[in-house]
Amino acid sequence: MTTLGPETARRRFLLLLALRWLPTGLIIPIVALLPLERGVTLGQLGFVIAAQGFMVLALELPTGGLSDSLGRRPVMVASGVVNVGVLALLFTADGFAAFAVAYALQGVYRALDSGPLEAWYVDTALAHDAAADISRGLSRGGAVVGAAVAAGALGAGGLIALDPLPEVDALAVPVLAALVVQVVAVVATAVLMAETRTARGWRAVAGSVRRVPRVVGESIGLLRGSKVLLALICVELSWGFGMVTFESMMPIRLTEVVGDADRAAAIMGPVASAAWGFSAVGAAMVPLLSRRIGVPLTAALLRVLQGVTVVGMALFAGPVGLIAAFFATYVMHGASNPMHMTLLHQQVTSAHRTTVASLNSMVSQPAGSIGGIVLMAIAGALSVSAAMAVGAVVLALAAPLYLPAYRAERARKAATVDEEPAAVT
Repeated sequence: MTTLGPETARRRFLLLLALRWLPTGLIIPIVALLPLERGVTLGQLGFVIAAQGFMVLALELPTGGLSDSLGRRPVMVASGVVNVGVLALLFTADGFAAFAVAYALQGVYRALDSGPLEAWYVDTALAHDAAADISRGLSRGGAVVGAAVAAGALGAGGLIALDPLPEVDALAVPVLAALVVQVVAVVATAVLMAETRTARGWRAVAGSVRRVPRVVGESIGLLRGSKVLLALICVELSWGFGMVTFESMMPIRLTEVVGDADRAAAIMGPVASAAWGFSAVGAAMVPLLSRRIGVPLTAALLRVLQGVTVVGMALFAGPVGLIAAFFATYVMHGASNPMHMTLLHQQVTSAHRTTVASLNSMVSQPAGSIGGIVLMAIAGALSVSAAMAVGAVVLALAAPLYLPAYRAERARKAATVDEEPAAVT
């Protein structure tokens, strides 16, 4: 697979993760504002954003299969090159058509980017030790992602406020900064993501591409043969539905609490950035709990606790309580992902690792769309708090879906004990 040791692979994984997510943090604050400033209407913006979602939905599985058949590094490098083009187009885009193309290409980037770096790290760690604790590396990765996004969002705010390039629109300066970081990320990926399995030559590449449908089919077939894997994918359905409560409805709820939309918008900037920092804290701290009670029980507990924190967002009447509950929700969110992905990776081999990770990511797309429709309808008919409460219940109801993984872990430990030789007396 590779000649890297596990510690070296982990350091490179974390560095590449930081470089991958820093550009995302830089453009989060302006992702909607820049198109609106350049003539895109609110109605058109909905179609622009939808272009990205449709591309991700269409390409998620094929690109995951490509990574499993061709190799992690070439797909990851290709995703970075695509994002360089996306950011260049965003920097120069002016009008609906240009932004629609940019967001559609961003969907291609996200589909290519979904899974190969994480799969590369897991493959490398398990190649050296089949029983390696990958949850530690994935937890640190979650912490790095949260910190990188938070730093990027803060940096974007600073760049907009300082406006260091008077000849450039202030809202476009973070895009230019993200473009520079992304170029560095592409070079770093090509240099640091050592992989010996990558197909070489056009014939080998063509053969890898032809194998994509078979890899995708085999990966979907794994769901039929594994109750654990099927249950984990169903968790993502619940998660995608429930995330609407804190990703999309928080600004609406904050507006209700403070009584003014402009004031709520001003508060949400630093609050959203800080939330990603709390997500990093959750990811960094969760191994302490998982070592005590195991990964499956930790994952189940976090689903319940996240439901509780979202209920807090629904019920607290003041801004301090609402924001505190929002931060607590992100702590649970950051802690949950490494546990969930650890369980997912334990169920697959290198041959299907990225494809299954892409399938896990893909199902959250329609779940989030349905969640948005249903919960927004409830908010309109009843109240935002009622909609959040429904989303919280859906989040918590995912906890029992970790039971198959818990039973499998217990059976695996029992088998290990039975295989140990009797002590010599």
